[in-house]
Amino acid sequence: MKFASLKDGSRDGRLLIVSRDLSRAVEAETAATLQAALDDWAQSLPGLQGEAEALEAGERADGFAFDPTLCHSPLPRAYQWADGSAYVNHVALVRQARGAEMPESFWTDPLMYQGGSDSFLGPCDPIPFVDPAWGLDLEAEVAVVVDDVPPGASLDQAAAAIRLIMLVNDVSLRGLIPGELAKGFGFFQAKPSSAFSPVAVTPEELGEAWDGAKLSLPLLVQMNGQPFGKAEAGEDMTFDFPQLIAHAARSRPLAAGTIIGSGTVSNRDASGGPGKPIADGGRGYSCIAEVRMVETILNGEAKTGFLKEGDSVSIEMLDAEGKSIFGAIEQRVAKPR
Repeated sequence: MKFASLKDGSRDGRLLIVSRDLSRAVEAETAATLQAALDDWAQSLPGLQGEAEALEAGERADGFAFDPTLCHSPLPRAYQWADGSAYVNHVALVRQARGAEMPESFWTDPLMYQGGSDSFLGPCDPIPFVDPAWGLDLEAEVAVVVDDVPPGASLDQAAAAIRLIMLVNDVSLRGLIPGELAKGFGFFQAKPSSAFSPVAVTPEELGEAWDGAKLSLPLLVQMNGQPFGKAEAGEDMTFDFPQLIAHAARSRPLAAGTIIGSGTVSNRDASGGPGKPIADGGRGYSCIAEVRMVETILNGEAKTGFLKEGDSVSIEMLDAEGKSIFGAIEQRVAKPR
């Protein structure tokens, strides 16, 4: 099944069931919002499945053309948004670029921060541009939405709790990060509202690309209409989603509707060195900071600038037949109104 949230003037939108090809949608009758469905997933599931089957069979006369521009992120707000850094290659490049050693524990103990979840951007909403000195960046990621997870959950319990998968643009303000981290208390101002893909999908929609722990497909990123990244999400993922979920639940429960992110998808080059741009035969990048890290490592300085007013960003994932799975995050950078 595929779900979206229609903007209807309310904070949480109206739950839509979307066809597999993303062409049609209906307002769900089983639950008013996606959070309501997640709050009682076992009870909601049969009704949602019946509605999805009716939509696919053309039996819903109230169906209409699906338009991502009219949608919130699938969860317009969430009880919790915790983002990991599962692709340790990304972390290693960050530290190498500034000449810092990477602790061995980073390969065995996931990094994770708790982001703001009260006001996500819609998949086609502008990215606010406030101050060039803040270093506005995109971060293309994969995320899962879980059911209730008990504290101290096992990996099997964590895997069984995954209900939905989405894509993410985890917006970052690189210029604010060093000062915040220097305080020793983590991110806050450096992590404004993130945006998620137009639809969230249940695991069975992904077929063989989803093994219950990782999603093995390229994550396609464009900037200003040009290919920027096509990193393989199933490769170089040091910590899979059950590991990230169990890490988040080590000392506390996770409520239904909690979102867990993978962190920036990042691959090493086939030669073993830092990734190469697509133009040079590589897989490119999922954030501008990584380009700048590679430039610093190879040339002694970063040349690529961060996002500026008027720039556009696209994040999407295609199935084996070349069809969009989640719809595209399509955002333009603009000054707040």
